[in-house]
Amino acid sequence: YIYSVTENGRKYSRVGKCTGHSSFVTHLDWSTDSQIIVTNSGDYEILFWEASSGKHATSVDAVRNLEWATSTCVLGFNVFGIWPEGADGTDINALCRSHDKNLLASADDFGKVHLFSNPCSQPRAPSHIYGGHSSHVTNVAFLHDDSHLISTGGKDTSILQWVLA
Repeated sequence: YIYSVTENGRKYSRVGKCTGHSSFVTHLDWSTDSQIIVTNSGDYEILFWEASSGKHATSVDAVRNLEWATSTCVLGFNVFGIWPEGADGTDINALCRSHDKNLLASADDFGKVHLFSNPCSQPRAPSHIYGGHSSHVTNVAFLHDDSHLISTGGKDTSILQWVLA
């Protein structure tokens, strides 16, 4: 569902419902103009939506050159290269783009954090790989000034802070 929030957060009005994925939604990003939403799902679909109505945005021209305010979707043309050869589609748990838009950080099922150049659209793109978690990494996030990266562990329940130089 998409809601319009007004009156300083006191009023919520439903403006649309996004229906079309065959599985659960795993990731969601907004365009910088807040007009388009992109979602990934558990069955590896990438769908685009008009934020004003929840209807499919099916025109390639409408979504091809969009700028994204966030970059957490692990499936997409600009992040294709984060996937290692032989990945089963669930090996990458999270993705985050730096605020200066130069880096992508991914969290994987093998306890690793990867740093890529953005965009990352070539297959098996090179990355810097960092270990520290004893099991899967559940999320990554850049601090506001991009000086550090935070990663969270799953089974090890740890929070690691990485200095970016």
